[in-house]
Amino acid sequence: MTRRTENHPDLTRADAGARLFSTWRVGTPLRQRQTVEAIARTWERRPWPADGLLGYHVYTGEDASSLLHYSQWRDEQAYEAFTKVHRQERNDEIDTAVPGIERLWLGRYRHYRSGTRDGDTRVPGCVVIVDIEFESPDPDRQRAWVDAVFEALESESHLHPGGMSAHFHLSTDGTRVLNYAEWESAQAHIEALAAPGAGIGSATEKWERVQTWPGLKHTTVSRYDHALGLVPD
Repeated sequence: MTRRTENHPDLTRADAGARLFSTWRVGTPLRQRQTVEAIARTWERRPWPADGLLGYHVYTGEDASSLLHYSQWRDEQAYEAFTKVHRQERNDEIDTAVPGIERLWLGRYRHYRSGTRDGDTRVPGCVVIVDIEFESPDPDRQRAWVDAVFEALESESHLHPGGMSAHFHLSTDGTRVLNYAEWESAQAHIEALAAPGAGIGSATEKWERVQTWPGLKHTTVSRYDHALGLVPD
């Protein structure tokens, strides 16, 4: 069966060979809440759909309009099998409960590198998604850019204490990098952005290299709250 959990996903689990991220636009804070509950009802009243699905999590956007979806799969074949049999009926039921949902984007990713604080047991109060897009597919460039970010972070002596972890994912089409970053709170992330010397884009040669990487097209940053976790019972 399907069980609801308050726990955040383990971004480092080795058996998740495929990670999927997607976004929906629902329009208002009320519709955010209604959609999350519609997802929960739709999934909880059905058996867990596939052994290859390890977990499914939904997040409400700080913009009061969007939802982020994150699912972990053993491999892409498990996801493809799910879409053929189970996905449409679930989406139809959710759309009946909350008409007018816009499904904006779905991306397929694999985990590449994570940075965490040893012994940190805090529960994330905010999830920050940093989406980086490059002009053309290049898997070597994806990895090299992430490695450059880690070099820049490791050169900082006073990282903001509110940052808990960063988990970098590479899109399977070779064009994007997605950082799923866990923060103690949204305010901590806001403060870190306002004070670049705390480790987010400070005026150093290593950070300038990251920000001006050849082929870098654009970067977007969005904050979310974990709203729903679904796992097999």
